[in-house]
Amino acid sequence: MQNLATKYGGALLWIVGLGLPLALNDAWVAIAAMFAIYSVVALSEDIILGRGGMFDMGHAVYFGIGAYVTGILNVNYGWPIFATMPVAMLLAAAVGALLAGPLIRLRGDYLLVASIGFNAIFVLAMQNNLLGLTGGSDGVAGLDIPRLFGFQLASQNSMFWLDWVVLGLVILLMNNLDRSEFGRTLRYLKQDELAATMIGVDPRKAKTLAFALGAAVAGLAGTLFAVQLSTVSPSSFVFTESVTLFAIVIVGGQGSVPGVLLGTALMFVLPEVFRGLAQYRYLVFGFAMILVMVLRPQGLWPRRRARA
Repeated sequence: MQNLATKYGGALLWIVGLGLPLALNDAWVAIAAMFAIYSVVALSEDIILGRGGMFDMGHAVYFGIGAYVTGILNVNYGWPIFATMPVAMLLAAAVGALLAGPLIRLRGDYLLVASIGFNAIFVLAMQNNLLGLTGGSDGVAGLDIPRLFGFQLASQNSMFWLDWVVLGLVILLMNNLDRSEFGRTLRYLKQDELAATMIGVDPRKAKTLAFALGAAVAGLAGTLFAVQLSTVSPSSFVFTESVTLFAIVIVGGQGSVPGVLLGTALMFVLPEVFRGLAQYRYLVFGFAMILVMVLRPQGLWPRRRARA
């Protein structure tokens, strides 16, 4: 029963969420839409950290690349929002694969520190108006309302449906990844890289692909984020955002789709319920991480033990 709950829990939570617009006002529908966006980017972090076992503490970089590509192409060059989406994903994936080169040679704390450095470089580049395109500290503002099949997605409900459909597709991707040969390869590498190498696995190739895939999904989330806020600024992709994504995966459960969704809810929905305590969310989440690591190191909703 536990295995079934873990395997299909993410899909069941997604189905339950379909009814949220019927029960919530516009403000809470907007929060639910943002939950879907952050769930997508947290799941993309889980590909690298939860599946691949690599300590990526700079994941907000790929999230930010997706958002900035959409903002720049739409505002500066008039591209339709949905036309920017594949470009955002491809560029984020290319940067992820490029950064994977030096990062995957490192282990543990060294990889973590290097990824933090890349995050800092990205934020500084955006703040300094890279190539005269990123708008400096003010960022890129005034994105168009997206149009789909001739209809404007102008209401909160329509944006919710867009974000929720994308979240459903990403959950499907994660479930298929678990059953794929590539998913099994990542499990082998995470459990014992030396043994995996002995049976013919190429660690460099597999880890680079994991970085590229995780970055592409994060770029997709970045597009949704830019559209949701109609603006993109460097402050949205600082180091604390990467820490948040890292913590979500650890607290929720590495490699567990429902665990990541639960972690995202704890981080982004509960502060809205207790709005007066929202400024303390990092403090509360820090204590939560300590408790989870001590009392339940596998996470709140751990991944089922899959057969290799």
